[in-house]
Amino acid sequence: MRNEIKETTAKIFAYHQRTKHHYHAYARSLGYLDWENQPDPFRRYSGAEKILLPFRDPTQDGLPYDRLYDSTVCAQSEVNRVSIGHFFQFALGLSAWKKFQGSRWALRMNPSSGNLHPTEGYAILPVDVLEGPAKGGIVGHYLSEDHSLEIRTSFEQSVGIELMKSFPEGSFLVGLSSIHWREAWKYGERAYRYCQHDVGHAFAAMVLSARMLGWSLVHLENVSDDEISTLLGINRKDGYHPMEVEAPDLLAVVLPERVPKNLPPSLSRDAINEIGKGEWFGTANRLSEEHYDWPVIEEVHRAVNKPSTTLPLLTPPFPPQAGESIDSSKISHDIVAQRRSAVAMDGKTLLDREVFYQMMDRVMPRKENPVWESAMWPPCIHLCLFVHHRLRGMVPGLYMLIRRPDMFETFRGTLREGFIWERPEGCPEELPLFHLMEGDCRQIAGQVSCGQSIAAEGVFSLGMIADFERSIEEFGPWHYRRLFWETGMIGQVLYLEAEAAGIRSTGIGCFFDDPVHEVFGFTDRRFQSLYHFTVGGAVDDNRLQTQPPYPPERTFES
Repeated sequence: MRNEIKETTAKIFAYHQRTKHHYHAYARSLGYLDWENQPDPFRRYSGAEKILLPFRDPTQDGLPYDRLYDSTVCAQSEVNRVSIGHFFQFALGLSAWKKFQGSRWALRMNPSSGNLHPTEGYAILPVDVLEGPAKGGIVGHYLSEDHSLEIRTSFEQSVGIELMKSFPEGSFLVGLSSIHWREAWKYGERAYRYCQHDVGHAFAAMVLSARMLGWSLVHLENVSDDEISTLLGINRKDGYHPMEVEAPDLLAVVLPERVPKNLPPSLSRDAINEIGKGEWFGTANRLSEEHYDWPVIEEVHRAVNKPSTTLPLLTPPFPPQAGESIDSSKISHDIVAQRRSAVAMDGKTLLDREVFYQMMDRVMPRKENPVWESAMWPPCIHLCLFVHHRLRGMVPGLYMLIRRPDMFETFRGTLREGFIWERPEGCPEELPLFHLMEGDCRQIAGQVSCGQSIAAEGVFSLGMIADFERSIEEFGPWHYRRLFWETGMIGQVLYLEAEAAGIRSTGIGCFFDDPVHEVFGFTDRRFQSLYHFTVGGAVDDNRLQTQPPYPPERTFES
């Protein structure tokens, strides 16, 4: 068994090395965009009965944004058709349509690499709360195109109660899967990485959408990929083209209350199997007429397949946030709905260091921060920052945010000699942020991000550094995916923080892996950069028309 895990881990390391970008060569892809075969952005199950979901009335009071990350403050909503509609609207729903000349494309609450959206969402409702055709529980596929649940299967209420017997009354499940082809169409072999980023973004979006309803959402770490496939019905034929199958990602429980300290993380496996054996409805639509196969993607996916595990990984306790939140009159729902990925930065917008410190604190795995309470694994991602002169009150240069206090000595002994390791002026004592080197780092920030000026023309950019090799070897091959999920979760928090600050941000999947490591002094695969991000003042493209996400006649339907 140990040799088998060692061989599997070697495959993961080989994939990761193979899909790095270098100054002299990019990871393998077609090198052009085959527009004739661009995948349909919406998975539909024809023949499945739909339940249209209601939208939130924007005239209703909403949770202030500065209270979004304090999970001790709750006004709980009843679990019903209305609240479930609101949950999916602000987790995975459409936020707008963009139009340019003859082209039109949708934006969503959850960001995606290249706006390709490989991530699919599901609800497993153990009892009848939707007042739909099913009189018991259902597995529903969320279709963001029209904000509906497609009923894939239904089951007796007694089976649903058995499935959820370990959880408080009113709890239900949500699941995520990925269609790798949607990303591989554009990005080739590196696409598997981007699919995992997107899972992390979607997961954090679900956590915060639940939070706005006064609910909690917790990842079920001990469930196997096979069990997720069975419960979501994606292990079935159902018309899937072999290149368009959905791969299982994660399962989470939504709790209509605060997370209990002794939350039992188990589902009834007998009930999972019973649901899987039921009658399933709907045939998956074809996304592209032709495909280009990238076998290494499915090879690495098989290597990271997760078995059932007995005990969850738990995050170590962290202190509450550093200091008071900066007061905001903005409403959480509005911030989520207006989130956009910047396509260019203006090179002049400024940001105060106090706002920057709060941004950094929000990505810390703090106690009672719902995003980090939801993840059932220890934090493994740290931030290496390129701070530009547009951050007022901060000395430009290289910085590092260490998200686990026990890693300070490791990083100090690993990073480049000559770094000064000073605490920046005005930094809250509880925020482990360190100034490494002074200097204008705009050129190198853009250079290592595939020459993209967006990394140089903002207020700051960063690389998300994973405790890579040790984490995978310690927790298991499947932890490779969780490292990327964690980066996506951090990215989602930064997206919203930027919007709340009146600026913009964007994730950067294209960067030169090893040159990033060289800048900071990482010399082996113990630490690896997995995702880049930039924050600043956006340049809007006025040629684009913005249209509402859904037809006006449905917008205020209850």
